[in-house]
Amino acid sequence: MDVIRERSAQDEAALDTLAAIPWQGRAVLLVDLDAFFASVEQLDHPGWRGKPVIVGGAGDRRGVVSMCSYEARAYGVRSAMPSSTAARLCPDAVWTEGHYERYRQMSNEVMRILWDETPHVQQVSIDEAFMDVTPTSVNHDHPVTVARRIQRRVEKLGVTCSIGVGTTKAVAKLASDMDKPRGLTVVLPGSESNFLDLQPVRALSGIGPSAERTLKAHGIMTLGELARADDDSVVAWLGKTGRVMLDRVRCLEDDPIEPDTTVKSVSNETSFATDLTERADIMAAICTMAAKTGRRLRRKGLKGRTLALKVRYADRSVRSVQRPIGSPSDDEYLFEAMLDSMLDELWCPGMSLRLVGVAVTGFEEETSAAEQLSLFEEEASEDGRSELAERTLADERKRRGIMNATDMVKERFGESALRFGRELRLGGNTTGSSSKNPADYK
Repeated sequence: MDVIRERSAQDEAALDTLAAIPWQGRAVLLVDLDAFFASVEQLDHPGWRGKPVIVGGAGDRRGVVSMCSYEARAYGVRSAMPSSTAARLCPDAVWTEGHYERYRQMSNEVMRILWDETPHVQQVSIDEAFMDVTPTSVNHDHPVTVARRIQRRVEKLGVTCSIGVGTTKAVAKLASDMDKPRGLTVVLPGSESNFLDLQPVRALSGIGPSAERTLKAHGIMTLGELARADDDSVVAWLGKTGRVMLDRVRCLEDDPIEPDTTVKSVSNETSFATDLTERADIMAAICTMAAKTGRRLRRKGLKGRTLALKVRYADRSVRSVQRPIGSPSDDEYLFEAMLDSMLDELWCPGMSLRLVGVAVTGFEEETSAAEQLSLFEEEASEDGRSELAERTLADERKRRGIMNATDMVKERFGESALRFGRELRLGGNTTGSSSKNPADYK
């Protein structure tokens, strides 16, 4: 199956007809890049085009599918599926670990195309963005014309996108999912009820498995039935989420579409093909994640006040702990001293870990004098600060020089160009899986 599906002459004629109908009111686009990670891999590896490509943990290692090509989807493979299941469904797939720096680069190129059209762009993930292209006295282009122009420009980059056009975010999002890949679905003003009426309740953004079960238990199977339901009943069933869902399905939402420049967290996590049981191996993995998180912070020009450590145990249960850093920081070496102590709250000898993650938050709060002492308090023992903390905090200028040099090398030559002993210690014992984190791709 060819990923770049050509529209028929009839489809193009239908779009011409739609573009000739005057658009009344607000116009929202949802631009969704098709099988994005896999499409980039096929772009960079021409021999993989037309073949089932799976990005994520290899089938003979524990992990999950991050994303897959449409050729793989034809076999039933889906994102978030266990790699072992995907390997069974599609034994001839091409497997690759994710190259997230490359995906971020391509995403940024696409977003620049969207910004060329309007300043009203809201990126919601690495491969999705809302746009407000409402016709005005200054902007005379029909929304369908804008959408077609975007698709052509994106295709010149070597990937494709599907676009939904509607009067609200919810309608545009639903429309973007109707026809993939390279689909363009238009819901004209006034036709929203007909479009929504027979769609299942789960199709609406914000209705997950639990809400779906609740609604179905009360006889509500479609979005049309939800739109006509009693307000008080829906709120009683779903809580405050019920009111939001009613506004969406009745096309009453009017959220502005503006760039969200607020970064709430910067994080990095990795899962292991074989559980880690030794403290030295676990700390090596944690320090590697701290280094990647620190580098992302510096790239964004951010310094955070709260550090968090997350672990997943062999039984798949998850725990985390967080501590105030004190003075805002992007210093991974300082983070390591804290994480060394934080690990003792989550792990003891005999435990097996299948995932570790490091996150930094708190980019806006004011720092108090009491917080500035927190690092030393956390690392202190009866004999004073631990040896690791003492060594880590010894020479900030030297640390900063090492970090800046490392950033320069990796920025120019890639993440694998320079590796420290802690990374080599892992010996490839990772699944290659990763989740899409919009905060990390802005």
